[in-house]
Amino acid sequence: MTSKTVKLSDIIIPKFHTLVNDHEHVHQILTSGRAGTKSSFMAILVDFLLVSDPHAAAIVMRKHHNKLRRTVFNECQRAIKRLGLSKSLFKITKSPMQITYRRTGSTVYFTGSDSIDDTKGMIDDENTIKMVVLDELTEFFDKGDGEDEISNIVATFVRGNDEDFRMLYLYNPPNNPKAPINEWCQKMEMRPDCVHVHVTYQDVPVNWLGKRLIEEAKAMKAADLKMYRWVWLGEAVGLDDLIYYMFDPDRHVREPAKDQNISIIGIGVDYGQMNPTTFQPFGLDFTAKKLVGLSEYYYCGRTSGHQKSPGDYARDFREFIDKLYQRYGQKPVFCFIDPSAKGLQEEIRRLCPEVQFPSVDNTVALGISRVQKLLIYDVLQFCSAQKELQGEMYLYSYDPDSIEHGEEKPIKQNDHCCDAVRYAVMGLWNYIVSMLPILRKE
Repeated sequence: MTSKTVKLSDIIIPKFHTLVNDHEHVHQILTSGRAGTKSSFMAILVDFLLVSDPHAAAIVMRKHHNKLRRTVFNECQRAIKRLGLSKSLFKITKSPMQITYRRTGSTVYFTGSDSIDDTKGMIDDENTIKMVVLDELTEFFDKGDGEDEISNIVATFVRGNDEDFRMLYLYNPPNNPKAPINEWCQKMEMRPDCVHVHVTYQDVPVNWLGKRLIEEAKAMKAADLKMYRWVWLGEAVGLDDLIYYMFDPDRHVREPAKDQNISIIGIGVDYGQMNPTTFQPFGLDFTAKKLVGLSEYYYCGRTSGHQKSPGDYARDFREFIDKLYQRYGQKPVFCFIDPSAKGLQEEIRRLCPEVQFPSVDNTVALGISRVQKLLIYDVLQFCSAQKELQGEMYLYSYDPDSIEHGEEKPIKQNDHCCDAVRYAVMGLWNYIVSMLPILRKE
C-alpha cells in the first residue's frame, strides 16, 4: 500500500483546526457530547506528530491500563489510515503497547496511570516527549483524587519540555455542574496557558456520522430534551433529585404480548432480611428490540412480621421461575443477585441448577445511567404486575447534599426494586447493545 497526500483540514472538523499547530497553550482541554470526534482528532494529532518530528515521543494515557487496547490504541491505528499512510511504515506492538514510526523511531507509548512507571522506563533522551494525552479524564476523578493525580502527571512530564510541549485532556462533561472535574476545568480556563474547545455532533459533517446517528440524537431530543443536552451536546445541565424522572407509565408500562418472542430471561434479585427481597424478571425480545418486564416477587419481613430465611426465598424463587417457564417456555435464565447475598445465591443454585449466575459490574452510577437510557429510548418496559417497582420509580432519589458536593449518591430508601432492575440491566447489557448498538456509546 502506498501513501497518499491528505490535508489535515479534510479529516478534522473546523473547530479543531487552530489546535493543530497551537504550541502557545500547554494545556488543551477537549470536551464534547456524543460523537464530537475529539478522540479521532487526538489520534490524528498524535500520529501526525510521529511522522512530522523525527525526535518526538508521545504518551497516551487512561486511568486504567486494561482499557487502552480497545479504545485509544485502536483509534491511533485507524488514524494512520485517515492520514493516508500505510501501516507498514509503523511498528505496532501490543506488549508493550506502542506505535513507532520506523523511519525515525518516533514513538507513541500507551499506558495507564496505574502503570506509568513502566512507561517512563521505556523513554530515552533521544525522543523528547512532546505530547501527553489524558483520555477519559473523568476516570481520574472517580475516587476524588483526580486533581492531585493530574498535577503529579503534569509535573512528571513537563519537566525539561519548555518548547512545543502540550497536555491534551479529553472527556465528556458530567451532568452535575458541581462535579469535581467540571470545577477543575473552570479553574484551568483562567490560566493563560490553557485553551478549552467544546464541540458537539452538530460541528461534524453529517456524512461523517451517518443518518442513523443523527436520527438517534433527534429521537432523544424528542423524548427527553434535558438528557439530550447532556448526552449529545455535552452540557452540564444539572441533576434532578428524582433519579428516574423520565419514567412515564403511559410510555413504559405494557403487558407482555401472548406471543412475545422472549429469548432470554434475566432476573435481578435484591435481598434483605427485615428489608424487602424482590425478584424482578425481564425478557429479551430481539424482534421488538425491547427488554420486557414479566412479573414481580416482593416480600418484606418488617411489614409482614415474619422474617424468611435464604432457604425460604430460594424455594419461592423456584416456584417463581416455574411459573415463568409455564408462561414463556423454558428459556435460558440468568440471575443477577445483590453482591452481598452470597448465601441466597447458593441456596438458589442448589434448588435451581439450570439457572446461571454471571458476574456483573455493580458500579451504581453506570447502572443508573444505563437504566435511564433504556427508559429514554423506550427499550425498557414494565408490566402491571411490577407494582412495587413502579412505586419506587416515583420515589428513588439522589441525596441533595451529595449533588451540592459534586457527587451523586442515591438515598438508601425506596431502592430495592430499583437495585434489582439495575442488576438485571447491567447483567444483560451486552445482549441489549447487540440489539441497539447506539447504546454502546457511553
